[in-house]
Amino acid sequence: MKLIVGLGNPGRSYARNRHNIGFICLSHFARTEGIKFDKKKGLARIGTGKVDNNDVVLARPQTFMNNSGKSVSRLVEKFDIDLNDLIVIHDDLDLPLAKIRISLGSSSGGHKGINSIIQELGTQDFIRLRVGIGRPDKPQISEDDIIAYVLSDFTPAEKRAIDKIIPTVGEAILCLLSDGLTPAMNKYN
Repeated sequence: MKLIVGLGNPGRSYARNRHNIGFICLSHFARTEGIKFDKKKGLARIGTGKVDNNDVVLARPQTFMNNSGKSVSRLVEKFDIDLNDLIVIHDDLDLPLAKIRISLGSSSGGHKGINSIIQELGTQDFIRLRVGIGRPDKPQISEDDIIAYVLSDFTPAEKRAIDKIIPTVGEAILCLLSDGLTPAMNKYN
């Protein structure tokens, strides 16, 4: 069984924020695959189904981003997920807008949601699918600037770019499920 987690913050006020790109991409993938987020388990809204002959659990943690690990660790335990079968989709400030990268075992890179998952699981050995949101365009960037940026909505021009990459994230998930990590990295990185 595969556990695919999209990171974000729960609640309507955060729905279109840059920080919620994990939720946005996973929701699109779920719609494409006919999976509904119709259950609550492990501090998350989940949907289950079969994708490319893989049993999958799709999850959107209902903890806030910085506590994502609490939900992910409960889901890993509840569904007895091998960490090689965990895929986490999240935003990345260090990637240009609408670029994606797939990695295994990389550090949190300062992402507090990923840091929470690493702390709760005791390892960074899981697959990450990072979606670039770019950085604020300022010469000096403070922590407050970063927080305000990730918790703001995409501009109309950014949204057009993001809308084009969302289906590609779904294709990358399918490639991970059908072909595995190395082929997916070769194709999408």
